[in-house]
Amino acid sequence: MSVSPAFPNTHADRPQRGWYKRNEIAITPWLFLLPAMIFFAIYVIFPIGQSFWISFHEWDGLGEKTWVGTANYERLLGWGDANVDRKFSVSFWNNLKWLVLYLLAIPAGLFIALFLNQTVTGIRFYKSMFFFPFVISQVVVGLVFSWFYLPREGLLNAILGFFGAGPINVLGDPTLATYGIIAAGLWPQTAYCMILYLTGLNAVDPEQVEAARLDGAKGPKMLWYVILPQLKPATFIAFVVTIIGALRSFDLISVMTNGGPFGSTRVLSFYMFEESLSEFGFRMGYGAAIAVILFFIMLGFITYFLYAMYRDEKGAH
Repeated sequence: MSVSPAFPNTHADRPQRGWYKRNEIAITPWLFLLPAMIFFAIYVIFPIGQSFWISFHEWDGLGEKTWVGTANYERLLGWGDANVDRKFSVSFWNNLKWLVLYLLAIPAGLFIALFLNQTVTGIRFYKSMFFFPFVISQVVVGLVFSWFYLPREGLLNAILGFFGAGPINVLGDPTLATYGIIAAGLWPQTAYCMILYLTGLNAVDPEQVEAARLDGAKGPKMLWYVILPQLKPATFIAFVVTIIGALRSFDLISVMTNGGPFGSTRVLSFYMFEESLSEFGFRMGYGAAIAVILFFIMLGFITYFLYAMYRDEKGAH
């Protein structure tokens, strides 16, 4: 007479799970990310690679491509016997001006956010007024500042006339036009940085602030040693977005000066458009070479900030 075991072999009777079931936790997140990764590869990675490839050719965008090697880069940068493209050098230095001055939006946005984070009568009205530039189109911003800078009817010259100063033609003066456009761009960019910092201030640990107050910290010391370290993620995003905005500043220039006067307000993105798609260009290879150089400048800045943030995070741990 056989006796059934007290503990049946339930493991042997259990059905074997499939490969997906065994790796479900590891695989499921990638399945959700897959559509975004496919779109990113098609609309970002592939066009970047295509730009690199086109930059080594002479091409009008319609006919056959002609391989020219590094000739487009030699002409741009003045390698070998070629002279540096004067339009490229003007665009490059204008981009540096944009980069340096556009970064003023970050401290300006921070101080406006610190003000709006206080308990002040009518604070909602102030927030909406400071938020307003962010929601309007860059084209509208360009038109508004074009009217603001008008030599005779503009509000700027009316204000200067009130104080006894002579009228100035900001957008008609090659030495002032670039700075006038940058000032127009700083208006919505400051509002964007303000929003980032307002969001970051909501995440500041109140216990750390209270402990710092008990230790006697206030004013600039409180800001530097307690508030700003907790705003590093917002600062990083503000730097990256501001740098990208400065390097791709096309729409304001197109609306306000169209690269003039005398080409003095060109930047790399606008010069790329002129060479590739405007009536004066249709040199897709040359425009792609400009785009590649602009890409490496942008990549260099972003890589530096990513490394700096990684180093700070590693040091904190």
